Amino acid sequence: MLRYHNYDIVFQEVPGEVTLAINLTHCPHRCAGCHSPHLREDRGETLNEHTLSGLLEKYGNAITCVCFMGGDAAPQEVERLAVFLRSLPGQRLKTAWYSGYQHLPEGCSPQYFDYIKLGPYIESLGGLESPSTNQLFYRIINQEMIDVTDLFSSSETSPKALY
Repeated sequence: MLRYHNYDIVFQEVPGEVTLAINLTHCPHRCAGCHSPHLREDRGETLNEHTLSGLLEKYGNAITCVCFMGGDAAPQEVERLAVFLRSLPGQRLKTAWYSGYQHLPEGCSPQYFDYIKLGPYIESLGGLESPSTNQLFYRIINQEMIDVTDLFSSSETSPKALY
């Protein structure tokens, strides 16, 4: 079961998208220097199809993407909710997943996502905006994972758009 701590509308996690970012709890990675150590605990509200539908009703056309921030304790559940989003009639929100796994977990497929960030946070290497980061941000096109991490490394304060 997935649980979430909170959610927010964000503009930098997925370049070019107005994103509903949902912060999932029960993170198994324990990265040193993590900016959200409170997400390690297995607590919060249940995130399921009903909850997700309520969030979509609340934000309607104001968002273009839903990003699951974490969920690594239950990757198949994250994928199941991405499949649910894709199945909604008349809905064409993009889906994204920020995972601390180095590789896509076994049994998960990129086909249900438009974007995937992989890699644990290593404080000395920095996040996606750092030239030395170990994390990779992928755009999924025809089930192929295309590295577009360079969208985050610019002299500007915000990522470049994907379009």
